[in-house]
Parts: sequence; C-alpha cells; structure tokens
Amino acid sequence: MRHIVSILLENQTGALSRIVGLFSQRGYNIETITAAPTEDKDITRLNIVTYGDAVHIEHITKQLHRLINVIKVTCLDECESGVVEREILFVKVQAIGRGVREEIKFLCDVFKAEVVDLTPEIMTLQFVSTSSELDRFLKAVTELSDVIETVRSGVCGISRGEHALRS
Repeated sequence: MRHIVSILLENQTGALSRIVGLFSQRGYNIETITAAPTEDKDITRLNIVTYGDAVHIEHITKQLHRLINVIKVTCLDECESGVVEREILFVKVQAIGRGVREEIKFLCDVFKAEVVDLTPEIMTLQFVSTSSELDRFLKAVTELSDVIETVRSGVCGISRGEHALRS
C-alpha cells in the first residue's frame, strides 16, 4: 500500500542523508522524496512516498522519531480529514507540424496543463495534479508525440482542515 510520510527536520548538514540511510538500512524503497524549508528557515519538511503494509510503516516512523534531527513524523494517510497531494510534471515533446501542435494543445486544454516553452520543433508542457493524473497525462502525450524528456517533482502533501504538522 502507498503511504506519504511527512517529516519535520532540523535543517542541518547530514540530516537528510541519515533519513535516506535509515530507509536503505531497513530495506524500504523511497518512491519519491521532496524537501524544502518551511516558514521557519531552520526547519525542513520532507514528504516521502513509500510502499508497505501498516506494520512496516509503523516500524519506519518509530525509527525516524529516534533520529537526532527529526522533530516530528506523521503518515499523512492516517489523517482523518484526508490529504491534499500534488506533483508537478514537465514533459518535453517533439512537435513538428501544425497538426501535432494543435493536438498537443488540445490535450493540454483537456487536462488543464500548460505549454511553458515553445520552439519550432519542441514543446515543453507543465502539468500539476496527483501522481495518477500525471501518469494518465504522460500516457496520452506519449500516444501523440515522441517524448524527449520528463521531469517529475515528487509528491508534496498536506493534511486537510485543522490538522497541521508543527514543531
């Protein structure tokens, strides 16, 4: 089962590598990881997407709590109010000819994606949504044109409503 583990962490040298090392030592795969400072520049928030059953997730969160720079850990999937999650995708596609360009633009309109860069032969598209929607968009784009390059940000997630991950 897919889980989003959210971590507040002191913004110190080596803190992120200790978290990644913990996952590696325990044999857990990190599907995506995002990290950025919070409203307090001394604290970083990480969102890690991983797969495992409830026992494995409980085990890894307990281990994360023991790390010296970790302030707080929560599994966003366990929030009663639910989770808002988004990921960003940039995809660079071959777009030679008016017909191909129009089809790609139509697809962007349907998915509410944007064209963020354009040359005579290349279009760079941006799409922000859930991971599953990004997969659907990428599949549709691949059917229209040759994909040259993709970049995905990884999942950013936050709990809905009043619940907040604070230090």
